Amino acid sequence: MEETQDQIVNKVANSALVTFDLEHYYQPGERVVLDIKGQLYQELILKEKDFRDFIRQHDWTAYQDKYVAITCTADAIVPTWAFMLVSIALQPYAKQVVFGTLEELETAIFKKSLEKVDWTTFQNAKVVVKGCSKVDVPVAIYVEATNNLRPYAASIMFGEPCSTVPLYKKPKN
Repeated sequence: MEETQDQIVNKVANSALVTFDLEHYYQPGERVVLDIKGQLYQELILKEKDFRDFIRQHDWTAYQDKYVAITCTADAIVPTWAFMLVSIALQPYAKQVVFGTLEELETAIFKKSLEKVDWTTFQNAKVVVKGCSKVDVPVAIYVEATNNLRPYAASIMFGEPCSTVPLYKKPKN
């Protein structure tokens, strides 16, 4: 009588699943908010001369290699050109500048990274968009990745290869 030894088979490792980990598209670097509220007269009105003086005198090198979100948290009407001036002043120093919140900044940073992905490499692949991450990935980026994967992937799932939530399966022709 021949004894057979039971082997533990890692079905996940042997599966055809491709993991798409958004954490790989995270860009390291400091994120900061530049709130122009303090440049408004009584936090209500932007005085052009004073604002232009601020633009000329401010130490923009403090934003060297940082990701910057420009905003105004005061309940005031700020002309669009004011944000444009700030953006121009930041351009030589900051890695990336957006108008909005830190979350909108993070979304823009991720989107820029995802522009480099060759989505055709996922043609007919069974893709798992990894759900757990050491960095906060904005929900908008999961949607962006899904939008880019859908035309190519045979199926899209969310989670971990051992425990997925099915999201999409390409119809059979």
